[in-house]
Amino acid sequence: MTSFDERDASIALPGDPAYVAATRVFNLAAPVTPAAALTARTVNEIRAGITYARSAGLSVRVHTTGHSAGAAKPMAGAVLIRTELDGAVEVDPDRRVARIPAGTQWKAVVEATSAHGLTAPHGSSGTVGIVGYLLRGGISFYGRQTGLAVNHVRGIELVTPDGELVWTDADNDPDLFWALRGGGGGFGVVTAIEVDLFPASTVVTGAAFWPGEHARTLLTLWDKWCRDAPNAVSTSFRVLNLPPFPGVPEVLSGGTMICVDGVVLGGADDSVALGQADDLLAPLRAVAEPVMDTWHLTTPQDILATHMDPEDPVPAQGDHFLLTELTEDTIDEFVKVFGPGTESPLVMAGLRQLGGNLAQPSPTGGALDHLTAPYLYSGAGIPLDADTSATINDRLELARAALSPWDSGRTAPTFIESPTQPQGHLTPEAIARVDEVRARLDPKGLFKGDVMTNTTARPF
Repeated sequence: MTSFDERDASIALPGDPAYVAATRVFNLAAPVTPAAALTARTVNEIRAGITYARSAGLSVRVHTTGHSAGAAKPMAGAVLIRTELDGAVEVDPDRRVARIPAGTQWKAVVEATSAHGLTAPHGSSGTVGIVGYLLRGGISFYGRQTGLAVNHVRGIELVTPDGELVWTDADNDPDLFWALRGGGGGFGVVTAIEVDLFPASTVVTGAAFWPGEHARTLLTLWDKWCRDAPNAVSTSFRVLNLPPFPGVPEVLSGGTMICVDGVVLGGADDSVALGQADDLLAPLRAVAEPVMDTWHLTTPQDILATHMDPEDPVPAQGDHFLLTELTEDTIDEFVKVFGPGTESPLVMAGLRQLGGNLAQPSPTGGALDHLTAPYLYSGAGIPLDADTSATINDRLELARAALSPWDSGRTAPTFIESPTQPQGHLTPEAIARVDEVRARLDPKGLFKGDVMTNTTARPF
């Protein structure tokens, strides 16, 4: 292994301000407590962190924003590298490609690409880091049209466990390129990603809200629309119990609310997208007038506000799995668990519309390149203390039991909230192939803690 001076990086120990900065997480319910930590802004700082870990007999862990901290395994006995690589988003509008440094958040990518009438397959939150989102699959509001976000990754730069900086793509170590795209982590420290862009100068996006009493009727109509929906439209149906937090409109914090939000990808004729949005919304608006309705024609930047994801760190505790179908019985069970009058402690219980090109394998895809299930379920609450955490967990377990007849046994990696919850991302054949790549790059398991549950068969 190449030797690097540990002074190239600021290795911080518990109690140091730099340690606090490096271990910050977005999910405040899932603090991380590694043995040491650093914020890496250069490749040499990453190398120095790896060298320090080896010399101290520690493992290496990696994160950026900590949105997925709840899904992370414990970090005792590890050096945590927080990636905030120097450099800006570089857009090549002619090739429709962006090179994005690790640590970049999606809001910066959307701003940089929108200036060229292009966008990337970003998620609903602008504060999420690009690396974890992309390499764990990534389900975009464009996804039914464009497929999983990971299929848009063109190339990846990373520092391997032996400290080498490598570039991998379809022509350079294609096995590593395949494994990195959805294989569950544990290959090293990603420093940059090159991603394909696509035209998106206008979209129709927004959210409409109704009192909870209309839950069953609205869900039935939404499901009926979903069955023949055009791929240009991606939506979600959510039951919300929003606390009166700053930024939450007062009209939405008075009890159980129903929300239907999403995106219609525009084209040469905006009237087509507006018409597709109306096909979705008109039957729902006919049930009752929404108490708030923000659907409008706009630009991709506004999509980051559609889902009303929090801008600041919050505690979160949740569960997730993919559903095989929605039937009348599924809808009944969902409403029984989360509908009005159930006193659900969850701030959100939702169903995400999948299908379309999200279900289509990519001929050039990686370990995870599609999701066959038509719907995604997720639920989350805010655990303020041990009692609220227990109450949230009880409701999540109730939902898992009630919806079990339609549980596909499969999950989407970016929606995992705990390393102990049931997970199913990859086939056994894919796991075996990913393990071969990991064993080649990291035979001693220096990065074993970053390997997601159910993406390895290796006896670390």
